Amino acid sequence: MQSNVKVRMFAAVFTLIMFTVCPISSSGKSEPPRVECDVHAGPCRADISGTTVSLDIEPKPVKAMRDLAFTVTFAGGTLVAAPYIDLGMPNMNMGRNRVILKQAGDLVYRGEGVIVRCPSGSRIWKAKVTVPEVGSVEFVFDVIY
Repeated sequence: MQSNVKVRMFAAVFTLIMFTVCPISSSGKSEPPRVECDVHAGPCRADISGTTVSLDIEPKPVKAMRDLAFTVTFAGGTLVAAPYIDLGMPNMNMGRNRVILKQAGDLVYRGEGVIVRCPSGSRIWKAKVTVPEVGSVEFVFDVIY
């Protein structure tokens, strides 16, 4: 009797962990995220409200569990407040991991942060650059473990 309770409890905990670590889409099928930029080769670029945003991460290659320098550069616009970066994984809540950026030049902002190692083994991460009162843009990339 006690053995059955343990088995059911293990099954319930295992199922909860699998849905937490390996989420599925609303369609019921796993949708692997697509890497959209190669941070190992150089800066990634995207547009937001008529402004080009460039994200660079150093040192290269970009590895998890090490101190990283994040540089965000803007072209073609003005900022009313300092941007910031939220690091996470597509389709997975990794908790809050925010990089605070400080002005390092004209429309250049820098900050330091760490990309943690995901227990699931997934190496695809995203950096969401938010510009207060303007909007945000996401860069999806892979890291090395």
